[in-house]
Amino acid sequence: MTIYDLKPAFQNLLRPVCKALAAAGVSANQVTVLALVLSLVVGATFAFNTDAKWALLLIPVWLFLRMALNAIDGMLAREHDMQSALGGILNEMSDVVADAALYLPFALVSGISPALVVCVVILSILTEMAGVVAVQVGASRRYDGPMGKSDRAFVFGLLALLLGFGLDLHWWANAALVVVAVLSALTVFNRSSKALKELSASDENQSQ
Repeated sequence: MTIYDLKPAFQNLLRPVCKALAAAGVSANQVTVLALVLSLVVGATFAFNTDAKWALLLIPVWLFLRMALNAIDGMLAREHDMQSALGGILNEMSDVVADAALYLPFALVSGISPALVVCVVILSILTEMAGVVAVQVGASRRYDGPMGKSDRAFVFGLLALLLGFGLDLHWWANAALVVVAVLSALTVFNRSSKALKELSASDENQSQ
């Protein structure tokens, strides 16, 4: 169970916006690129202002908006006949780059372990890689938890929000990152094992 499981309800709320964008001629790839560019801008802004409360509060706001844009580009592609190979590549690559741009600056925040932040970012890349590699070996794209993209966004957004409101988290922030790292490693295992089980079940069905 992950926050990703709430995606259908979130998409229903965004569907009118999605239809309006499609009617205006906005493409799924344009939304994907926009989300990436703005993530890079927000990440750079945060990196140069990690001690500023407004920069910390900017992170949860943008993470929510980015989640909305990610949902919209997917709906545009699927529901408005905009799917393409380029779109698939952009979608997967931009998510990984945007995550790194938004989360690595946390290593510059006073009191947060840079090593833990880098570890979490590396593991986040591996989780997405595990999901994509599943397709390469013949399974479906895996989104299994317990620490997917939406869950990472929630944790980092909450950390930024609490720090932005002036709470001194002391060792709690680093403890949270340790938990995220452990759950991310478990997610890599889950996505890989579920992909293999899916392939095994498919082979059994074909042999029957």
